[in-house]
Amino acid sequence: MLPEDRLSQIVQRFEFLEAQLNAGAAPDQIARISREYAELKPVVEQIARWREAGAGLAEAEAMLADPEMRDLAADELARLRDEMPALEQALRIALLPRDAADARPAIIEIRPGTGGDEAALFAGDLLSMYRRHAEQQGWTFQMLDLTETELGGVKEAVARVEGEGVFARLKYESGVHRVQRVPETESGGRIHTSAATVAVLPEAEEVDIDIPAGDIRIDTMRASGAGGQHVNTTDSAVRITHLPTGIVVTSSEKSQHQNRANAMAVLRARLYDMERSRADAERAADRKSQVGSGDRSERIRTYNFPQGRMTDHRINLTLYALDRIMAGDLGDIIDALTAHDQAARLAAEG
Repeated sequence: MLPEDRLSQIVQRFEFLEAQLNAGAAPDQIARISREYAELKPVVEQIARWREAGAGLAEAEAMLADPEMRDLAADELARLRDEMPALEQALRIALLPRDAADARPAIIEIRPGTGGDEAALFAGDLLSMYRRHAEQQGWTFQMLDLTETELGGVKEAVARVEGEGVFARLKYESGVHRVQRVPETESGGRIHTSAATVAVLPEAEEVDIDIPAGDIRIDTMRASGAGGQHVNTTDSAVRITHLPTGIVVTSSEKSQHQNRANAMAVLRARLYDMERSRADAERAADRKSQVGSGDRSERIRTYNFPQGRMTDHRINLTLYALDRIMAGDLGDIIDALTAHDQAARLAAEG
């Protein structure tokens, strides 16, 4: 049975927040209240659907005693009994503790792994895949830093993605992505295996991570492109070194001011991710069994081009739709990973 007292508390909290917004909350409170209100709204709507079906069930059972209404009541009873398990499951999922970072923008970092030039080319393909997916979702995709190879591959790419539920949808992409295909540079037609690493981090706000000025060193340098060709003639690129951890981030767009802001955003995201990972490890010894653990040393997916096949190894999902996936259609994969994660967390709650 679902805890009715907890459901009532959630509804009461939602109504309280709604009243505050309607009455005109203090300016410094509006953002926080609006965020909590938006998070509770789908849960309250799911509670209402479940309660309405339960009330309908009780009403239909009472109507069975009326000979004139018995047939109609029996049909309604059968329909509602069929619906109730799905409604209860949907409500249980809605009640699962939310990752506080789910609603945040995401920082995506892509780097080639084993495989030389082919790995860098594949890293570029992954970058295009995520860019297209963001466009399809109506999200904003902003490049923060991009270093390319002479062949047009990617040495390192850092992008910021903003939109509704971005981190909640993209957080399962962290890990090693493996590709099997005949490289463009291969004259013998042999299939090569190479890899690229993807890291998806929730964007951190300044209030989340305090970075003392004495903990960082900021260097400016001339931005350069593939093969060392200068992108511009000013020392606009920025490199920030976080001295306590040794983390180095760079940004090489045209504006030095914007590069500094971009690099600080990425640094905050990495430090915030370190804190989250540490807390997760302490809180749950079994976190590696969860698909959202973000272990970036784990091989999560294989893209086999000769067979047109994508396999996600965490949930044993295989789709023969590689062209569509590389074109940014990741919905089926993300939905399956989300459902698997929700089922695992429901099972863990008993």
